Amino acid sequence: MQRYLIPRIVNLAGVTAIAGLMGFGLYLQLFQELYPCNLCIFQRIAFIALAATFLVAGIHNPERVGGRIYAAFVALFAIAGIVVAGRHVWLQHLPPDQVPACGPSLDYMLEVFPLSETIQMVFEGSGDCANVSWSFLGLSIPAWALVWFIGLGIVGTWVNLRGKLQST
Repeated sequence: MQRYLIPRIVNLAGVTAIAGLMGFGLYLQLFQELYPCNLCIFQRIAFIALAATFLVAGIHNPERVGGRIYAAFVALFAIAGIVVAGRHVWLQHLPPDQVPACGPSLDYMLEVFPLSETIQMVFEGSGDCANVSWSFLGLSIPAWALVWFIGLGIVGTWVNLRGKLQST
């Protein structure tokens, strides 16, 4: 019985896509001096967790039960990314008079406030998060992140739930 490698290929393609996205994000940060806001950092964390799940699933290439577990983790991290990126896009589309004031950096908040309060303040957003400093095809970085979280979440969940197929 020969097993198809579709789940393994898709999972490793997910890692590759996220590595490309993270590389581009680092390029923008280091060479274009577009520094990430607090919500951007949380989106990066969600992408890294999603990539780690894709990598382990791609290496492991599990049977049906393992595939369901990986599908659950892919869905969890993709939904977390969708929530953060969605909030970020929403902040960017607020009228200027409703944008929250710029807040302290994430490093400062982690030093001064408890973790739960820091997370709450990050999700409230700030004026830094509402700035659109780069766009491609009319979409900002958080909007593209939202698109990628949705796409990777759907494909990764579906292929891992589906599991390996066997040829006849």
